[in-house]
Amino acid sequence: QVQLVESGGGLVQPGGSLRLSCAASGRTFSRYAMGWFRRAPGKEREFVAAVSEGGLRTYYVDSVKGRSTISRDNAKNTVYLQMNSLKPEDTAVYYCAADTYYIDFLSGTSEPDYWGQGTQVTISS
Repeated sequence: QVQLVESGGGLVQPGGSLRLSCAASGRTFSRYAMGWFRRAPGKEREFVAAVSEGGLRTYYVDSVKGRSTISRDNAKNTVYLQMNSLKPEDTAVYYCAADTYYIDFLSGTSEPDYWGQGTQVTISS
């Protein structure tokens, strides 16, 4: 069992930056690929980014590519999402997720094994 707790959300002006964190419980964190998703008001959930178990492989959806960096610290059981040049359309609840297989995040063919409760990100002036 893995429990995920996100933090770092908040209200930011357009053009600003945020770093989201997701702390995982348990000693098996390094065995899981980690990803970030978001759900904007009135929209379906959207995959944002993923990082492989060892942190060497990363993937981003086009809408955040070049503006965001996903990373992980396996010693701290934590995954991060650094977001820069934020836009109003980035407003959403952001969720982290853990999956046994990194490829699952890229293919979108199965649900992640574990989810966090989400953290609200609001981009507004």
